[in-house]
Amino acid sequence: MTDVKDIDVLILGAGINGAGSFRDLCEQGLEVVIADKGDFGSGTSAAPSRLIHGGIKYLETGEFGLVAQSTLERNLLLRNAPHAVHPLHTVIPIFSWLRGIPAAIRTLFGSTTAPRSRGAVLIKIGLMIYDIHGARRRVMPKHKLWSRARALREIPPLTPRIVAAGTYYDAKVSMPERLVLELIQDGLRAEPRARALNHAELLGTDGSVVRLRAADGRELALRPKIVINAGGPWIDRVNETLGAPSRLIGGTKGSHILLDHPGLIRALNGRMIYFEADDGRICLVFDYLGRALVGSTDIRAANPDEVRCEDDEIAYFMQALAGLLPGLRFSQDQIVYACSGIRPLPASDGTAVGLISRDHSAPVAEPEGARSWPIVSLVGGKWTTFRGFAEEVTDLVLTRLGRARLVSTQDLPIGGGRDYPADPGAWAAQAARETGATQERAALLLARYGSGARAVLMAEGAAPSPLADAPEYSLQELGWLVRHEQVVHLDDLVMRRTALAVTGRLSAAGLAEAARVTAAALHWDEARRQQELDQTQARLENRHRLRLA
Repeated sequence: MTDVKDIDVLILGAGINGAGSFRDLCEQGLEVVIADKGDFGSGTSAAPSRLIHGGIKYLETGEFGLVAQSTLERNLLLRNAPHAVHPLHTVIPIFSWLRGIPAAIRTLFGSTTAPRSRGAVLIKIGLMIYDIHGARRRVMPKHKLWSRARALREIPPLTPRIVAAGTYYDAKVSMPERLVLELIQDGLRAEPRARALNHAELLGTDGSVVRLRAADGRELALRPKIVINAGGPWIDRVNETLGAPSRLIGGTKGSHILLDHPGLIRALNGRMIYFEADDGRICLVFDYLGRALVGSTDIRAANPDEVRCEDDEIAYFMQALAGLLPGLRFSQDQIVYACSGIRPLPASDGTAVGLISRDHSAPVAEPEGARSWPIVSLVGGKWTTFRGFAEEVTDLVLTRLGRARLVSTQDLPIGGGRDYPADPGAWAAQAARETGATQERAALLLARYGSGARAVLMAEGAAPSPLADAPEYSLQELGWLVRHEQVVHLDDLVMRRTALAVTGRLSAAGLAEAARVTAAALHWDEARRQQELDQTQARLENRHRLRLA
């Protein structure tokens, strides 16, 4: 008979919203368990545009409050996670002077069918409003307008059909999956009684006790006071299992591809181009860890377990890029990775998918029948606003439990952002002297792990062994990640603890070496090592279009 453990809060789902809530609740001294059926951050949170942005496009739907919150949270993340979140200079090509004003007015007043074309006057107004909303904790310059001549001089392959270009700053996150993990690690550091379970199965509930099976096969019986359903696109399925059927989610699929395209990377020169495709949909392309990330689609979809980037989406991206940058060649053989996820947006029949609100809500299913605890479902939201959303959810939980907030997360560093050096160069020089590493290696790992780099450098020593075909990672580094970051499967390591897969730099030889390192750290036998290798290779090739040969 499994002993029943009384806890304050059970969070089901360890994506960005679940992880953010876990950290905040742990900081308040609550006993919290977070569990995910996959790895931490392995669902929708692993397939975003990798942007931390204020949502300039939400201005035209009148969601000014969301823009205000998003720009503030963007600015806070630039301060609190400087190792992971970086400014991104953004360029908007403009194809007319006056188009789109009537359509924008209709959309602002609730139209769901207005065309999306935007001219220079409209974009100028939007950027001015965006600057105003982004004034709180501002860390980046205000917008500018470029003439046609300057835009073509700055980005020579750009189509000469433009009449001007707007520029402003948003931000990007270098490894969103690691940021999810760091939030969970921060929660565990703040509250020693807390637990975080990945690859855990939700077995069911009698209305009082919730039963889970952990990755090691052990069964847990938990009696929570409150359950938070952070299942993202799986929210309705989780509520069904908990005995509280719902219809909260009406998700849309967003796909992205990454290209090995040095000419495009040179043309971008560190900038993002945020542009309208010929059908009026918004697309983007920017330099992500040396690859050109292209996105995204917005298509109604219902099955998050089977979602993948399809051929018609890739054809759409290629056509959009060719129209935007006729001075460059694009082909499918440049694709090194593709990913897709379902946004957990609120159910909204009849609304055009691009106009479904990205705001968030936390509806509560009160105790009913045999179920003795309320369920708080985290619906909607976006990567950028996770901290603010988590703060709202935590305040709701604290009120219900009769507890007071002890800590604000507004200025709380995240993971490797804690004790991040004011002078990274000096830090790298000092770390090199202490560990025997080269200063270049110390600087690279500081950029990758923030202040957590020192532990990895100590594990590597003066002579790290490079991974086959990806020398920016070492075998000692991979071993340290497996031992210290709750790696359960090989794909946890190559897809989420590192950027090996998403950048397309993982080869068959490198994957085999990573499998050997993981097997040694986790004491797998040869059969388990081969099974993990085969399953990971099949997933990467079939679901993510990664060519390992």
